[in-house]
Amino acid sequence: MKQNYLIAFNSILNKEITRFTRIWVQTLVPPAITMSLYFVIFGNLIGSRVGQMEGFSYMAFIVPGLIMMSVITNSYSNVASSFYSAKFQGNIEELLVSPVPTYIIIAGYVGGGVTRGLLVGFIVTCVSLFFVPLQIHSIVVIVTTLLLTSILFSLAGLLNAIFAKSFDDISIIPTFVLTPLTYLGGVFYSTSLLPPVWETISHVNPIIYMVSAFRNGFLGIENIPLFYSFAVIIGFIAVLYALVYRLISKGVGLRS
Repeated sequence: MKQNYLIAFNSILNKEITRFTRIWVQTLVPPAITMSLYFVIFGNLIGSRVGQMEGFSYMAFIVPGLIMMSVITNSYSNVASSFYSAKFQGNIEELLVSPVPTYIIIAGYVGGGVTRGLLVGFIVTCVSLFFVPLQIHSIVVIVTTLLLTSILFSLAGLLNAIFAKSFDDISIIPTFVLTPLTYLGGVFYSTSLLPPVWETISHVNPIIYMVSAFRNGFLGIENIPLFYSFAVIIGFIAVLYALVYRLISKGVGLRS
């Protein structure tokens, strides 16, 4: 039985990976181009005026945040669009009536989102080497933060797809929620520069913890203790997983 579950997981995962690699010009190239523009505009043009941030050049400071932003966006969008497409085409019903456990379905789709998120993160990191030397303070923190963040937003994309009733609903959350939270998540600035009241308020934004932990892995800067950052990320993963598991098990928004 476990062998059958493994086959089911590999089938879903391979389908997801094949899906975004087949159209790599649309899924992998745009993030590299977009991040290159960020590096040129914010790093070279604006960065030269800003000077140093937390003891590092502005370019070196924003690189971890830009990598994290690309991982978040692509992990989320991959699962949201793929799962909704399967729901729209009626393919998801075949999975629901099959003897495949709910956790295998979730793991397969999330695995696809994580794979795309990490691949895009790697590509953006390679692009950043053309603009700034790579600094690594702790590879363990970098990899752990990447994996946890990618899992979290893959689950968030899955949740969005479950409730979505049209393709327009897939773009609402990224446009009006995800993008503002990302830009206010400390990607382009240090939260220590904010007035005390606003610095406290900014901690309500979960992306702050991910960017802080990831930047710690590269530069050793610790605006927020790693323990708190990982606790928040893992806590969100647990909540989203429980919610997604319950919704898929009950067929909410999935069964016609």
